[in-house]
Amino acid sequence: MFDNLSERLDGVMKRLRGQGRLTEDNIQESLREVRMALLEADVALPVVKDFIRDVKERALGEEVKRSLTPGQTFVKIVKDELVRVMGEANDALDLSVRPPAVVMVAGLQGAGKTTSVAKLARYLREREKKKVLVVSCDVYRPAAIDQLETLAREVEVDFFPSDTGQKPEAIARAAVDHARKQFHDVLLVDTAGRLHVDEGMMAEVGQLHQALEPAETLFVVDSMTGQDAVNTAHAFNDALPLTGVILTKTDGDARGGAALSIRQITGKPIKFLGTGEKTEALEPFHPDRVASRILGMGDMLSLVEEVERGVDREEADRLTRKLKKGKGFDLEDFRDQMSQLGNMGGIGSIMDKMPGMGGMADKVKGQVDDKDIRRLVAIINSMTPAERRRPDVINGSRKRRIATGSGTQVQDVNRLLKQFKQMQKMMKQVKKKGGMQRMMRQLGGPGGMPPG
Repeated sequence: MFDNLSERLDGVMKRLRGQGRLTEDNIQESLREVRMALLEADVALPVVKDFIRDVKERALGEEVKRSLTPGQTFVKIVKDELVRVMGEANDALDLSVRPPAVVMVAGLQGAGKTTSVAKLARYLREREKKKVLVVSCDVYRPAAIDQLETLAREVEVDFFPSDTGQKPEAIARAAVDHARKQFHDVLLVDTAGRLHVDEGMMAEVGQLHQALEPAETLFVVDSMTGQDAVNTAHAFNDALPLTGVILTKTDGDARGGAALSIRQITGKPIKFLGTGEKTEALEPFHPDRVASRILGMGDMLSLVEEVERGVDREEADRLTRKLKKGKGFDLEDFRDQMSQLGNMGGIGSIMDKMPGMGGMADKVKGQVDDKDIRRLVAIINSMTPAERRRPDVINGSRKRRIATGSGTQVQDVNRLLKQFKQMQKMMKQVKKKGGMQRMMRQLGGPGGMPPG
């Protein structure tokens, strides 16, 4: 998300950072470019106007004139204003009510509502240690009820059954009663969607809201719809007392206009970002961290949190002990490292959060993406245990067998073996004194990348 905006702003900020003195002329010129960049990112016009006015006011004030590094001060002002527009700080779910805390999820059909309910259930179970129950009140689409049941099993939370012959309010009341009796902490309620906003839909979600009296009422909106996302959020906010927004499909949205507009237009905070199709691809929305990403400063806090969650500590300790004992780094170790990279959100997610790497993300994705990682794992899984431990025995006939077994080409197997040898060399350096520092320098500094 924000790829196009980041690229445009990066050019403006680089020019300003190098200047020892800022004048009204070069500030005006820079703000014109910032304005164009925001409009191209599909940010709502009223938001753009307010943003430019506030940045200009601060940039022409004493704050910049007195600064020894006026260019950097201007960048800080832009960052501060981005944070203000998006909502200052993370607005977490407020579940401090008598259990079960009811969270009602509304939105248009196709926005990713049911998937977001499952992602949120997983988030609450894994990170907040809550006992979660999910229920579907979408009596118009039997497939929605079946989908939620399947996803509930996947994310390991309880599912309350419902069917198309029931009234949504009756389902909701029965689910609340069940959640109370079974001591669930949170009840997530998936509601019916429509292809567009209409009176019938608004009346129904309004009645459901009255019956549930939820602690949180979240609106799910597809970020790729840009201005339409903001308009739809506004319409729902008029009909429902929304408490927050889940912005979905942000991994496919290169503009990011919805994220920069929703808070200011609706007054409601973005609480979560859907960052992919997997059920773990949901992250809390931190305006300050997102602003850093937009300006190419990275987001090390989120990256550290991802590593904390994604890295298997026991596996990392096992590999360290193995290397210390002098045993070689083999293909099974390589496969485990690649799998853990996938658990951390994949290459793109990691690159986006590394300082100064925002512009590199697409280039790296072009060289190695998450599909490549899955292909590497499939190739290694097609090998025998002996081949994984001693790759030198893999000759031409073995390569053909491995390629056939993994549905790949012999050149893919050759490429993997070449990448593995590069990784093996780096692991040998780690064993030596100061090896880690040397390895990171070869990879290009603290934001180094795995081979490939």
